[in-house]
Amino acid sequence: MSNIELIATSTFGLEAVVKREVINLGYPDLLTEDGRITFSADISAIPKANLWLRTADRVLLKMGQFRALSFEELFENTKALPWDEWITEDGRFTVTGKSVKSKLFSVPDCQAIVKKAVVEKMKLKYKKDWFSESGPEFTIQVSLLKDTATLTIDTSGTGLHKRGYRSKAVEAPLKETLASALVQLSFWNKDRLLVDPFCGSGTIPIEAALIARNIAPGLSRSFASEEWPRVGKTLWKQARVDALKAIDQHSRIRIVGSDIDKNAIRTARQNAANCGVDDCIEFRAMPFSQLSTDENYGVVVTNPPYGERMGQTQQARELYKDMGNKFRDNLTWSVYVITSEEDFESLYGRQADRKRKLYNGRIKVDYYQFYGPKPPSNE
Repeated sequence: MSNIELIATSTFGLEAVVKREVINLGYPDLLTEDGRITFSADISAIPKANLWLRTADRVLLKMGQFRALSFEELFENTKALPWDEWITEDGRFTVTGKSVKSKLFSVPDCQAIVKKAVVEKMKLKYKKDWFSESGPEFTIQVSLLKDTATLTIDTSGTGLHKRGYRSKAVEAPLKETLASALVQLSFWNKDRLLVDPFCGSGTIPIEAALIARNIAPGLSRSFASEEWPRVGKTLWKQARVDALKAIDQHSRIRIVGSDIDKNAIRTARQNAANCGVDDCIEFRAMPFSQLSTDENYGVVVTNPPYGERMGQTQQARELYKDMGNKFRDNLTWSVYVITSEEDFESLYGRQADRKRKLYNGRIKVDYYQFYGPKPPSNE
């Protein structure tokens, strides 16, 4: 099969995590830039990447890249790309766009030009002037950055954070992709206890369980490119079969998720059942004060309440002090906390071993990492 170029888009700060996932899938020929990892692969990577990437936002098919200082350049270079090799005669396609620091700053005009250029290319292929657009979905994006246009087609459809297991959300949910990244950025592995004492609807424990069981995060949902003839049903079927065979059915997984909100815990249990990992997680309705740290070498990965979310800043600050006191009782624990509180280390009573800047939606946050000792090999 001839190679194509794909772009795994990423939330700011998670590029390194997405890059590692792409390499682990078997695609080392890549380029990392802000917000995206471009990699070379064969066409089978479209279903494989969509099914398996845990922290990417979308998988885009890169159609072309060129300088565009005028609408004429944008039109002619777009028309020259092989749209007819991907978009079907009845293909339903829309154009989205963005422009940053570019001479062509009017996004609606750029979208219209690209749409017209693609239609003209389709006319040449199918020898007709009108298209029904009643078939598979093709979302084209024109992205202009410093006068360089990148043209892509979205292979994912709905964003990859939409795993399909969330029955309903509670207040201030964490995106599944970010939750998975938090787990992957920790030193947790499936042989250790993982605890989330502020689990809400269960996103962090569920994403950890999916990792531990080696369950492809996209296994229970559909994707736009499943309907593309160029990719074909056979490749998608094989990718799903391979993913099912890869599931670890036998390891003993120990994950605990707790929250003071009983309704949130009920939702978390349902969400875990929806994706088949309810046997891996014990959910408890209880306040943080009841958390026991008697076991050694536990790992905490959590998104505690913070003032911007609660509207109760002082309450959140007192909670951070309680967290520091709790985990000082057993220094073998490793603790990973994401919060927007800039004074978190002072309140917690310890300087983090590492701090990583991230975004939870539009809220700028930091991921504080407090390392405990490595468990002895006989633990």
